[in-house]
Amino acid sequence: MVYFAKWKIALVIAVCLLGVAFAAPNMFDRQTTADLPGWLPNQQISLGLDLQGGSHLLLEVEAQTVINERLESIVDSVRTTLRAERIRYTGLGVKDDAVSVQIPKNEQIEQAYDLLRKLDTGAETVTEGHKISISLTEQAIIDAKRSAVEQSIEIVRRRIDETGTKEPNIQRQGDERILIQLPGIDNPEDVKRLLGKTAKMTFHLVNHNVSADDLVSGRLPPGTIALPDAQNEQRLIAVRRKVEVSGDMLIDSQPTFQDGQPVVSFTFNALGGKKFGHVTTNNVNRSLAIVLDGKVISAPNINGPILGGSGIITGRFSVAEANDLSLLLRAGALPAPLVILEERSVGPGLGADSVAAGKIASIVGLLGVIAFMVMSYGRFGVYADIALMFNIILIAAALSVLQATLTLPGIAGIVLTIGMAVDANVLIFERIREELKNGLGPIAAVDSGYKRAIKTIVDANVTTLIAAVLLYEFGSGPVRGFAVTLAIGILTSLFTAVMVTRLLVVMWLRRTKPKTMNI
Repeated sequence: MVYFAKWKIALVIAVCLLGVAFAAPNMFDRQTTADLPGWLPNQQISLGLDLQGGSHLLLEVEAQTVINERLESIVDSVRTTLRAERIRYTGLGVKDDAVSVQIPKNEQIEQAYDLLRKLDTGAETVTEGHKISISLTEQAIIDAKRSAVEQSIEIVRRRIDETGTKEPNIQRQGDERILIQLPGIDNPEDVKRLLGKTAKMTFHLVNHNVSADDLVSGRLPPGTIALPDAQNEQRLIAVRRKVEVSGDMLIDSQPTFQDGQPVVSFTFNALGGKKFGHVTTNNVNRSLAIVLDGKVISAPNINGPILGGSGIITGRFSVAEANDLSLLLRAGALPAPLVILEERSVGPGLGADSVAAGKIASIVGLLGVIAFMVMSYGRFGVYADIALMFNIILIAAALSVLQATLTLPGIAGIVLTIGMAVDANVLIFERIREELKNGLGPIAAVDSGYKRAIKTIVDANVTTLIAAVLLYEFGSGPVRGFAVTLAIGILTSLFTAVMVTRLLVVMWLRRTKPKTMNI
């Protein structure tokens, strides 16, 4: 452990210098770093709402849309069921939050009623003369609205904070509202643009038998609808109403390039891939419309069967539009549109006094640790304090590169790792003390001390790292921020305690070659 290869020395020095370079922009204001050349590190740590201001958005989920969609689904099921049994019907449609249909023949009413009351377990079916009405039960409506809000919250979280490092505060407010607080975002237009799209994607076959005159006049054959072209909304495209493949079967979506143009690649799950392969196999030389939020974004021709469960969406996108579309599809479709009810800026939640007190407490604690190490271990304590400074610098550098948002829980994670980094040095130095008492020389004692302590240090840090991973996986918001800083601190403390401190000790031993040593 005393031998230090030249490449290891170069690696330790390079990592420390890079840490200083990437952490340095945090010492200056944002305008100064923005004016730096592009090849220099210029990213800074973002501060959370409790350390700085941010934006406040209050959204409302239009949950009635979910109810309407479910009723429309019942209409399609009624049509399919009655046609399959050759039961004549008239007046099928939705009115006053209920599906109604007229059965002209008396002898078919009872048969139709028996069939239709089994269509939806959350629906209530009643007959009144020749009329059959199907309406959702009160409990089914409550459950559908609750599910829509909960699903919207999760998808909003994924869209805003895909990496889990921005720490937005997203929570339910009332029955159909969502409160969002975004740290450090004074102009939330990009976020509003992402949240304003339902991102519900479906695949439909294009009906080529409909003429332009029929589209303009609205004379469409049964089972066909006219949808606007996303590139030119004045142009209408006739597509089959039937959804061939639904976007909820997507498992991944990424921006990429094809022939130098931005496109969006997508991948289906096993069931979606099978359906997509079946549709493309049976409809070669027909057009398949890709519909997003009621608009046709692309209608490519099916040149041959696509059996791999993946494809590419083209549509004259810009790079930013391709990135946004892939993010929206990856995060999932909102079950219902979101309406922005309130938008305003907010100040630090904990107040400047609390933040200032936290800074003072951190500095006093750090100075106390430094003094303790020097008084307890002398020269070796100084080396540990130097490594501790590099540990803090490397944490700041990592947070800057990741563009993570730092809040008070995140600072708590950093303070915790500072103590853990000192613990590692304490274990090593105490081992060296024991070896010196057992009669070993300075070099042999240092070598044995590091060898014996390293297993304990790694075991303790890996255990804590597992806890950090679990916090990140199952937590959200500030909990995830704490987990991120804790995990980064564990890795940097392992590096500084084992590599940086040992390098300083080895360099001192090589330079002075002491016959005796006292820690």
